Amino acid sequence: MGKYKVKASDLRKMSPEERMKLLEEWERELVTLRYKASTGALDNPGKLRELRRNIARLKTIMREEALSREK
Repeated sequence: MGKYKVKASDLRKMSPEERMKLLEEWERELVTLRYKASTGALDNPGKLRELRRNIARLKTIMREEALSREK
């Protein structure tokens, strides 16, 4: 689970390109974990929850910055 521990402050320091790359990586990993969960091969179900939350955190930061650019 340590792989997915990311603070919002660390995400804010990243460039928009880095965030997009990270989002794509996490979404691919989420598909993999969901597949493993459906087949019963997922070792740690907490990974799935933490990854979903990090994706939401990342999307929130991206949206906040998009809104601040519009103003």
